[in-house]
Amino acid sequence: MLSEGDEAPRVEARNQNGETVALGYDAPTVVYFYPKDDTPGCTTEAKGFEREADEYEAAGVEVYGVSTDDVDSHCDFAEEQGLSFDLLADPDAEVAEAFGVSTDGGYADRVTFVVADGVVKRVYENVSPDGHGRDVLLDLIDNGVVSL
Repeated sequence: MLSEGDEAPRVEARNQNGETVALGYDAPTVVYFYPKDDTPGCTTEAKGFEREADEYEAAGVEVYGVSTDDVDSHCDFAEEQGLSFDLLADPDAEVAEAFGVSTDGGYADRVTFVVADGVVKRVYENVSPDGHGRDVLLDLIDNGVVSL
């Protein structure tokens, strides 16, 4: 798995709208991996990031959720939960592999990366979904990666 200080991989995947998204890291970026759409923990985590979406946007931070679900699943999940950020479909686990995230059993581990200036600044492993979106935002502010 990538560590703090590693160069972030240049990857692309289709979002919930079927559009190809290339992660260029032009802005500070949060890439959070989660196991599966529409499950209790993953829904809690996604809704947490959505609650903070305006703050992330104000701070100039891009947020991407990634799982091994396909575009159709992401489309349904994003619509049901009212998500405004991109969910990247990674059914072949290529994005997860680029970040070194395990997909044992076909599901990505719950891991979050913060990337700024093309470099991994923070890695959060084994996170609790509840409040994670807020915790990451506050950590970015506290460590001077972004300001509001």
